[in-house]
Amino acid sequence: VAREMDAPRGGLGEAYARCGEICEEYAKTFYLGTLLMTEERRRAIWAIYVWCRRTDELVDGPNASHITPQALDRWERRLEDLFAGRPYDMLDAALSDTITKFPIDIQQPFKDMIDGMRTDLKKARYKNFDELYMYCYYVAGTVGLMSVPVMGIAPESKATAESVYGAALALGLANQLTNILRDVGEDARRGRIYLPQDELAEAGLSDEDIFKGVVTDKWRKFMKRQIKRARMFFEEAERGVTELRKESRWPVWASLLLYRQILDEIEANDYNNFTKRAYVGKAKKVLALPVAYGRSLLLPYSLRNNQT
Repeated sequence: VAREMDAPRGGLGEAYARCGEICEEYAKTFYLGTLLMTEERRRAIWAIYVWCRRTDELVDGPNASHITPQALDRWERRLEDLFAGRPYDMLDAALSDTITKFPIDIQQPFKDMIDGMRTDLKKARYKNFDELYMYCYYVAGTVGLMSVPVMGIAPESKATAESVYGAALALGLANQLTNILRDVGEDARRGRIYLPQDELAEAGLSDEDIFKGVVTDKWRKFMKRQIKRARMFFEEAERGVTELRKESRWPVWASLLLYRQILDEIEANDYNNFTKRAYVGKAKKVLALPVAYGRSLLLPYSLRNNQT
């Protein structure tokens, strides 16, 4: 109770509730997945999500044009204070509390995300997939790494912690690559192209083609290659999901299956991600839940093959 009172304005219950509202408003599919979690985990994931969203808003939000590298330095100092138990505001207080409840003892993924935003301030093109991979790691792979301590690795799992973190990283990357492919038109309207320049050139495409936004056979061929790669990252993530604690598997499977379906929708739109936004309809979302539940009951992969 004492700790509840330490939180600024209205206590931690209110702080977490606000995080939940923000999550529901901005990330509907993700929010649906969190509802399948145990209450303490759900609240923790909301707090992490909100911190990540606020970090992203610094470079992508309404005030983004005024953001300086110094503002990101200040945000990083706030992160350090929050880890030290000195939250600046109500939303920080929720994450600060989460850090004390779960074994989130390293700041690195959080600091890496801020570094990713520093890159985003000055970079609007990516020469090749290696550069894009690093960007995806900074802005989304980090989220996978932040989430593992909250989700927990199954006590019976024989997988190494490293392999589970690797799978979490792959899931973050898969989600971000999917975001990029879904939002090509939207990003182009902001003058940004998050696609490997060398692969565009190989396909006979240029920035000009992206800004024109016309679906051609060249574009379809290029997109097929990009979608195939994103699916490979989802596959890499699948093994790791089986190694999580039983109660965490269902929500993570649900979010993996729901997110992966966005790629199917891009295909269904005949690769028109210039003017059509691919999204998964409500009926498909609901149908994914029992499938995810079925998968969550499977034994950890490491036990099935007796691998260490």
